[in-house]
Amino acid sequence: MGKIGIRLEDKNRWERRVPIVPADVEALGREHGIEWIVQPFANRVYDDDSYRAAGAELSNDLSDAQVILSVKEVPIDLLMVDKTYIFFAHVIKGQAYNMPLLQQLLERRCTLIDYEPITNEEGRRLVLFGREAGQAGMIDTLHVLGQRLASEGYETPLAAIRQAYQYEDLAAALGHLEEVGGDIRRRGLGFEPLPMVVGFTGHGNVNKGSMRVFDRLPFEELAPEDLAALMARGSTVADRIFKVHFRKRHMVRRRQGDAPFDAEEYRRFPERFSDCFIEHLPHLTVWMNGIFWRDSYPRYFTKAQAQAMWRAGQRKLRIIGDVTCDIDGSIELTYKSTSPDRPTYVYEPEHDRFVDGFGGDGFIVMAVDNLPCELPRDASDNFSRSLRDFIPAIAEADYSRPFEELELPPEILRAIVCHRGELTPEFSYLQKYLDKHE
Repeated sequence: MGKIGIRLEDKNRWERRVPIVPADVEALGREHGIEWIVQPFANRVYDDDSYRAAGAELSNDLSDAQVILSVKEVPIDLLMVDKTYIFFAHVIKGQAYNMPLLQQLLERRCTLIDYEPITNEEGRRLVLFGREAGQAGMIDTLHVLGQRLASEGYETPLAAIRQAYQYEDLAAALGHLEEVGGDIRRRGLGFEPLPMVVGFTGHGNVNKGSMRVFDRLPFEELAPEDLAALMARGSTVADRIFKVHFRKRHMVRRRQGDAPFDAEEYRRFPERFSDCFIEHLPHLTVWMNGIFWRDSYPRYFTKAQAQAMWRAGQRKLRIIGDVTCDIDGSIELTYKSTSPDRPTYVYEPEHDRFVDGFGGDGFIVMAVDNLPCELPRDASDNFSRSLRDFIPAIAEADYSRPFEELELPPEILRAIVCHRGELTPEFSYLQKYLDKHE
């Protein structure tokens, strides 16, 4: 049984998450005899003493570890020869900025297991932080909404909401949101124009996390097909927020013919479809975006559409909480990612420019790209719970054997990007991105 190392996180100052929590370190050591080496790290949400108490050795030197775990990427110059690394590598889409990392893994004859493609047979991801991203993204978006409305002169209960990282944990945040919800029921939203409408796009873990947070506020759910009628009635309901969940069929339509929307057809032949979400956007106060998107799909909101809305006086939409944070992706206004201390910027349609903060004259974009780190304890607990059952097999495997002879669960085999310095068959397509970078 090989030793497993847990390295410190040094990609940015906000990162406090861990891949395996001390309780699971202790249990895996006791039940399977796994030995652990943990790099000391003062910023980790679980302190060094908790790992020491769980039976781990504390050391800056991880050279005795056969497998090294982290959350974020390992710096290129710290990669060791012939090691097995497990982290979010951000390479499987051929991301140019991490091709040097992949090249160095190959040159140093490393094995890389990427969390992202750890999936079941149906392709569903098994080890991820998606729900926490949605939760933190919703909290941050509500915080920004409250601050924006305050800057416009509205006294609304939403102004009391803090950012996710300013709460002790998710439970504390949810408890506070329930208090804010009570204030909304008693004294109203204190906002115009009513009704306040929050639209959600996506149906995966990100969206579920966002909704779990939002549902602590008083709301009334509305079908997308009924939204225009609500706005036409001029509703002045102030003691609740209207919640609308959009599916892909509400966001795109076939270019030709009137056949019902078919999700499989859209996935296989996206060129047959054009976007139509602009029909709903003028009715929203907040748009929470957690939808999966490919480059081949049409964009759901463009600069040209934003400019047209602004010229037409359609300015109800205050904030886009883009939890997906696909730069230049489904939302053209998401032109860069942000950080928890500076979570937003504003797209000013009249001048076609971006202004940092939330006080500009236009649409606010919340695009924090490492949202789960704002809820580090909850995120780490859930992530460790999803990863721990794979650890015994990962620790026991003999990585000196060829890829075809590795004795690992199929879920882990599907996630091995490279082994002993070579791309695995599943990820051989990455060679073209490496060649392009070189």
